[in-house]
Amino acid sequence: MENNPRAIEKARGYAFLLLKFRQRSKKEISERLRKKRFDEQIIKETITFLENKGFVDDKIFARAWIESRIKKPFGIRKIRQELNFKGIDKEIIDSEINVIKKKYPEEEIIEEVAKIRLGRLKGIDPNSVKRRLYSYLLRRGFSPEIVTDIVTRLCKHTY
Repeated sequence: MENNPRAIEKARGYAFLLLKFRQRSKKEISERLRKKRFDEQIIKETITFLENKGFVDDKIFARAWIESRIKKPFGIRKIRQELNFKGIDKEIIDSEINVIKKKYPEEEIIEEVAKIRLGRLKGIDPNSVKRRLYSYLLRRGFSPEIVTDIVTRLCKHTY
């Protein structure tokens, strides 16, 4: 597409359509605009416009993303990986995760999630239960060291 006011208007309209459904990172919007074959200059102008008007802010996006993911609950490792994939700067990720770590007792949450999952695995071979539980918690992005300790302790008491 050429660099003209009509193309800029279309790019902004599409970006607003995306933002209507949920917050997005700069990278997410840029990638979606690229898929629609907008010119790189138009994409840059659109992102700059959205940032200047306060519609796109990676720091606010990261904070909201973290808040939504810990409610699921997911581990810090997975959240960090997702934010990285969404194009959030490492400094923003580190800063926002450090804030959340102070009020997110990951070990207690892992244990709670593990107990719930254990309840669903009744009547299965103990080795399979341990393996499944461990894999499940790792997929949710929890720290392998803590997961190992909790799974070992819970399986020892259960079986």
